[in-house]
Amino acid sequence: MTFYCSVFENAETVSITRYGPGGPGPEGGVMAATFRLLGQEFIALDGGPQFTFSPAVSFMVVCDTQAEIDHLWEKLGEGGKPNVCGWLDDRFGLTWQIVPGVLGTMLQDKDRERAGRVMRAMMQMAKIDIAGLERARAGE
Repeated sequence: MTFYCSVFENAETVSITRYGPGGPGPEGGVMAATFRLLGQEFIALDGGPQFTFSPAVSFMVVCDTQAEIDHLWEKLGEGGKPNVCGWLDDRFGLTWQIVPGVLGTMLQDKDRERAGRVMRAMMQMAKIDIAGLERARAGE
């Protein structure tokens, strides 16, 4: 929670619930935490080591600018690993999709050839490069 709140500008800790005496976790340890990122509230529970993340669930962040993509890619990727098409796993194993807002418009272009070029270009990228998508769309 602390890490994610440090990455996003519009983030805050809402509440933290700690284990008491006789709880299943160590007394004083975090049992649950509620936090808000970009206006969306999340509740993180201490599930122990038996529960892990999988790319079957990911968080998508739609970015307005390349600078925003670059910032989130760098911060969320620290200690993690990049995937393809704007996906990355952060240091905790949570999968993120960091995508430009214009991507949907480009992929839904009525000119299917242009849309196909954008798709092919995106499939070659780890971090999405808006200028690269625009060049592909233009046929460059």
